[in-house]
Amino acid sequence: MIAALQVVLALTSVLLIVLVLLHKGKGGGLSDLFGGGMSSSLGGSSVAERNLDRITVALALIWSAAIVALGLLMKTP
Repeated sequence: MIAALQVVLALTSVLLIVLVLLHKGKGGGLSDLFGGGMSSSLGGSSVAERNLDRITVALALIWSAAIVALGLLMKTP
């Protein structure tokens, strides 16, 4: 169980790094490469950016749950 959680933690950590780097910054971002820069100024963020936000939040929740679960399993009485 601990090994499985460690694998989940490692995978989610790498994916979170990639997803955060894909987000749009002040000057654009890597998300522009995938169509994220095609949004209008009146419409707010594009569909690609909103989906990227949702995926990042979901992955962060999985990462947090893995951290808590590992902490509880490795806790010595």
